[in-house]
Amino acid sequence: QVTGYLDDCTCDVETIDAFNNYKLFPRLNELLESDYFRYYKVNLQKPCPFWDDSSHCGMRDCAVQPCPSDEVPDGIRSASYKYSEEANNLAEECEEAKRLGAVDDSLSKETRQAVLQWAQHDDSSDSFCEADDIHSPEAEYVDLLLNPERYTGYKGPDAWKIWNSIYEENCFKPQNVKRPLASGRGESFIYLSKWVSRVCVEKRAFYRLISGLHASINIHLSARYLLQDTWSEKKWGPNITEFQQRFDEVLTRGEGPRRLKNLYFLYLIELRALSKVLPFFERPSFQLYTGNKSQDAEMKHLLLEILHLAKSFPLHFDENSFFAGNKKEAAKLKEEFRLHFKNISKIMDCVGCFKCRLWGKLQTQGLGTALKILFSENLIEKIPESGPSYGFQLTRQEIVALFNAFGR
Repeated sequence: QVTGYLDDCTCDVETIDAFNNYKLFPRLNELLESDYFRYYKVNLQKPCPFWDDSSHCGMRDCAVQPCPSDEVPDGIRSASYKYSEEANNLAEECEEAKRLGAVDDSLSKETRQAVLQWAQHDDSSDSFCEADDIHSPEAEYVDLLLNPERYTGYKGPDAWKIWNSIYEENCFKPQNVKRPLASGRGESFIYLSKWVSRVCVEKRAFYRLISGLHASINIHLSARYLLQDTWSEKKWGPNITEFQQRFDEVLTRGEGPRRLKNLYFLYLIELRALSKVLPFFERPSFQLYTGNKSQDAEMKHLLLEILHLAKSFPLHFDENSFFAGNKKEAAKLKEEFRLHFKNISKIMDCVGCFKCRLWGKLQTQGLGTALKILFSENLIEKIPESGPSYGFQLTRQEIVALFNAFGR
């Protein structure tokens, strides 16, 4: 049911599908499996800055849904006998959540050595995201291929609280529109959609990017859902019911297809950023450094192929419509954008499930990097062909986040 033109764009769904599925995604997928792009440094131990968060423990192998020991009946803790079916279920849920939500942080020996050298290839820069302090002792490299984005059992009030605060506090919208805390109720979405069609293109775009990000995450959770979990095997696969609850036109009172269109909008914005950042990566001095010379050269070649392909897309989003009015107003709005976005990246530290937190942080940093690129067009144009690029810089973290977020 999602077809035709996207609002605020000259592009349509069919053109994007054909371009992505047949040309871009197979190449991008190959890139993301390489060493440079599969290892992401992240601090999963940062405390939630917005509310006192008891929804996860401080252990490294942290549970998704917390079960403080004082809430678990004595019988279960001593394991000698079990009080009730309810208590028994709680313990089992805890075990399952811990297993599914744990981040696998094993790295090969070769990677550990390369990792030590990556740091010297990074420079700091002004950012749209609250960047992790990657020099913190708590920040660790994580292998994204070992920790795929999928359903982990993290749901219910805690997960809703995260999205609620993102929409409530960080999307430009009128105060009288409330987003429901309980899932499955559609009334306020209707008002929100009517409001979105009335605001200026920048604020509308900001809301749609967040909605697109939300849609992307929900699609991955529905597509890689835990369908079978026995001692002999775990099986992940598509859960159609879960998908329909979030996107079916009737069940969401018309909102579902709009959410999916926002995902296409997000894709266009990130694709546009990739097409704009080509000069930065084209410089001979830029290396996808992992220490393996032949593989590094091969991956840089593939990266440039992807960026040239992005540039060749016929119906790019025209970001010149952003901040095109009064200069003073535009600067104020741009700064507002940046601060709103920084806040959203901070909220990711409140996600109780560590695997969800990992992918949430990575995707917000990726989108933040795309916005940074689109807002730095003048600086990118001035990048010298050789020598350092002082005006515009991307860290390895931002590069890995940008491409992996687009890959999602």
